[in-house]
Amino acid sequence: MNIEHQIEIIKKQDGLSNTLGMEFVSTPEPDTLMARMKVDKLNRQPFGFLSGGASLALAENTAGVGSMALCPGRICVGINVSGSHVRAVREGDVVTAYAKLQYKGRTLHEWQVDIKNRKGDLVSTVHVTNYVIHVSQKQLDEGCKTPE
Repeated sequence: MNIEHQIEIIKKQDGLSNTLGMEFVSTPEPDTLMARMKVDKLNRQPFGFLSGGASLALAENTAGVGSMALCPGRICVGINVSGSHVRAVREGDVVTAYAKLQYKGRTLHEWQVDIKNRKGDLVSTVHVTNYVIHVSQKQLDEGCKTPE
């Protein structure tokens, strides 16, 4: 899925994606995308392991970018995120989220997101439901303004 437009929007704004160091990646398949995140002081537990909350944030943000790419001119928000963490990841490693669209309706998208470590071992598996909001261009422009 081509997400270059969404990547440019994210780069221009402060937000969780940039704060946690997420890097989104287009893929050749029309229903998938990826994101990478280095495990560092911004997204780890005090013990030096990737925070489970940061993993869920990576999954939700990745699915959100995918839904936005599929629905230009609409706002897409996560309404349910459910995950299981099966392996710890130490600071210094990089995790990659592999998101695949499971269902695309008019107002709901279902995503399956697998997060793996640098060696390709499964770290977390996450299910994300996004709600697609239909808004006017004026509402979209007003909602996307960044503070001066």
